[in-house]
Amino acid sequence: MKRYHTKENSCTGVLALGTGAALLASVLLWTTPLMAYDYSFSGESTTLLRMRTTVDKKSLLPMYEYLRLRMTDNRSDGSGVDFYLGTWGRADLADKAGEDSTDGDLQYAYLTYRAPKNNSVVSIGRQFITEGVATERIDGIYLRNDFDYGFGASAFFGNSVITQPLPNSTYQGGTVVYGARVSQENKKYYTVGLSALKSDKEDNTRYREETGIDLWIHPLAQVDLGGRSNYNAVTNGWMEHSYFLSYSPVSTVRLGADYANTNLKDYLANVTTAALSYLNPILRVNSRQDSVGVSAAYTGLKNITVAADYKRYNYDNSGQAAYLGGKVVYGLPEEYSIGCTVHRMDGGVELLRYMEYRAFATKKIGHYDLTVDVTDVNYDKAMNGITDSFTITGAAGYELNHKLKLGADVEYSRNPDFDNEYRGLVKATYTFDTKHVAEGGTKSEK
Repeated sequence: MKRYHTKENSCTGVLALGTGAALLASVLLWTTPLMAYDYSFSGESTTLLRMRTTVDKKSLLPMYEYLRLRMTDNRSDGSGVDFYLGTWGRADLADKAGEDSTDGDLQYAYLTYRAPKNNSVVSIGRQFITEGVATERIDGIYLRNDFDYGFGASAFFGNSVITQPLPNSTYQGGTVVYGARVSQENKKYYTVGLSALKSDKEDNTRYREETGIDLWIHPLAQVDLGGRSNYNAVTNGWMEHSYFLSYSPVSTVRLGADYANTNLKDYLANVTTAALSYLNPILRVNSRQDSVGVSAAYTGLKNITVAADYKRYNYDNSGQAAYLGGKVVYGLPEEYSIGCTVHRMDGGVELLRYMEYRAFATKKIGHYDLTVDVTDVNYDKAMNGITDSFTITGAAGYELNHKLKLGADVEYSRNPDFDNEYRGLVKATYTFDTKHVAEGGTKSEK
């Protein structure tokens, strides 16, 4: 996602807005029971407790709560209405993790109507739009429809979700953002799309104007080609080109190639956070980045996958860098897997010259899932006195029942920033699903 936004919503405001949206959706969904075919209510609650110490010796113990809800009403004529809600909140149990000891945000809350024909959809509310050049979170409306001869169209209109302008920043995100995508496809062989978006400042001057093309081509059963190119009309430059090619001559062999070109001056124009502004000296060091890569994977050996990859990077000021290596994985489905990777990064600056090693193992024992992951980076020249940077992660999960899952992660690392760093995470996930089917008048709960 290209645009990042800060939040000013209090936890109380988020919960109030989310609760109000849920009540409104419930009324809209189920006030017409005679038309209803079946309806369901499902959700997931995830509670996270993170633990770590910062460079300045702060002890952070933030607790997060993520809540996701979905209500669906399928009608007898083939249409349907859905409501989606996603929100999160944070409370610091020790030192502050941010400016305030609490924080929260309404991630999405939107109502969708699905027509019985032509793949027609209308969505209203806070939602995430991914249509061609657009990757936006908006408060607004989204429409989509398919037409004859493989043509389709979508459009959106609304306000960019920017809840707090950055202090002393000119990056305000515009007032209203709108755009559209038209496509033509043969679902078996290809899809081609043209898209555009526009946003103006409050004084009606140009803020963002972007256009793009995206495509997917499947000429043979063994071949896939796809990618996108996006252009910034305000800065008069290409933001990015990104393409891939995949070829499987036989079922046990997959070959791939990819190319990417990113111009940060155009790609990061008019972002909404100073950290990602092109004015940031760190980003301006290498404003243009190119990469070309190839890969191969072989699965002809029983339960073993062997893969190799090579990627060549080209940076404006850091020169070229080559990343080369391979991977071997042995595993039995639903039981265990073990693997290792070895890569060499050879670049034009000291930070991009190192050997990278990784070993990992996963094991399922009854209701338990266990994971161990070790990564080691060996620099050619010491960084802050450290030549060997490594991270060891252990994770365990336990499925108490089909509704409740518990998990914990512990991580230890040594790197150029920390002589010894410890991180921990405890997680609890609860899921639920209630369904009503009109024919029998029965309800079932999972």
